[in-house]
Amino acid sequence: MAAAPTTVHGRIENVRTELTPTQLAAGLLFVAALGVTLLFVQDPLVHDSMHSFRHAAGISCH
Repeated sequence: MAAAPTTVHGRIENVRTELTPTQLAAGLLFVAALGVTLLFVQDPLVHDSMHSFRHAAGISCH
């Protein structure tokens, strides 16, 4: 018997039922803080280290 494929909609519903509003807010705040940090920290040394980290994590930047 094959398992049903997971979808984005299914994952969102799973998160909606398992996480509290406080946990969701904390997660969104963390993502927003990380985004602001990556957007405004453009010092070459920090930028290069974050670029290398993204490639090491398997994220394609360009």
